[in-house]
Amino acid sequence: MTEPNEIEAAGTERNQQKAAVRWIAIGFSVSAFASLALAVVYFLGGQPQLEGTLLAIALGGIAVGLGLWASELLPKGPFVEGRKTLHDAPVDRHEAEAAFEGDPEPVERRSFLLKMLGAAVAALGVAALFPIRSLGVRPGRELYKTHWTPGARAVTRAGTPLTVNDLDVGGLLTVFPEGHVDAADSQTIVIRLDEGEYEDPPGREGWAPQGFVGYSKICTHAGCPVGLYQQETRELFCPCHQSVFKVLEGAEPTAGPATRPLPQLPLGFDDDGYLVATGDFTEPVGPGFWDRDHD
Repeated sequence: MTEPNEIEAAGTERNQQKAAVRWIAIGFSVSAFASLALAVVYFLGGQPQLEGTLLAIALGGIAVGLGLWASELLPKGPFVEGRKTLHDAPVDRHEAEAAFEGDPEPVERRSFLLKMLGAAVAALGVAALFPIRSLGVRPGRELYKTHWTPGARAVTRAGTPLTVNDLDVGGLLTVFPEGHVDAADSQTIVIRLDEGEYEDPPGREGWAPQGFVGYSKICTHAGCPVGLYQQETRELFCPCHQSVFKVLEGAEPTAGPATRPLPQLPLGFDDDGYLVATGDFTEPVGPGFWDRDHD
C-alpha cells in the first residue's frame, strides 16, 4: 500500500518536472528568437555590440535548457541492481505490463522538448548562414594572378610610364601595371643594375633587360612592403621583421623570418622604349597561404 508521504513526494516531483519543462521550453524559445533577431540585425547592416548580445542569448538559452534537462529530468544515480535468477513468475509479468502501460507523459514531454531544441538549433544555424555569405564569392584562381599581363607598361604611382632613361644605375622605383596603380598585389620594385651584373637564373633568361630587374614588393613573410635597398650589398630589406633578400640571387632570403624568395616579374621594352612586363609573376605573391602545395 502506498504511504501518504510517498504520494506527496511523487506529486512534488511531478510538479518540479513540469516546472523544469516550462523553463527548458522558455530557454529554447528565447534562444530561437535571439537567433532570428541576430539574422535580421546582420541582414540590415549589423551592429557588433547588439550582435554579440544576441549571440550570447542564443547560446545561453540552449545551454540553460540542456542544463535543466540534465539536472531535473534525467534519472539521478548512482543505480545498482543486483543480478537475480530469471523466471517467468506472474509478478514479473505484471511488472512488465505495468511498465509498458505506464504514464505516457514522459514520452510526450521528451518529444516536445526535442522539437523545441531542434527549433533553437535550426534558428542558430540560419543566423550563422549570414556571416558565411558575407565572405563573398570564392576567389577561385584570382589569388594566383595579378594585373600584370604581357605588354603591360610599368608606370609610377602618378601613372607615368617608365623608360630606360628614367632610372639611373643603382636606383629603385615602385611601379604598377598601367591602369592599375591601385592594385596592391601588383606593386613591384624595379632596380637598375649594371648591365651584365645580373645573371639570369635557369628559366628566367631575358627577364632583366639592360639591368632592369623587378621583384614583387610584398614580403613573403607577413605581406609588408619591401621598400629598403642597400646598393653596396645589392640587398632588399623588409622594415617590418628585418627579412633580407639578395637581388643578384633571385631575391632569395638570407636573413629574417621570410623563407620564400620574392617572386620575380619578367621585364622587357616595347617598340616605343617603355618598360613592360612580358608576363605575370610565375608564382603567387604574398605570404603564408602560398607556402602550401597548390598542385
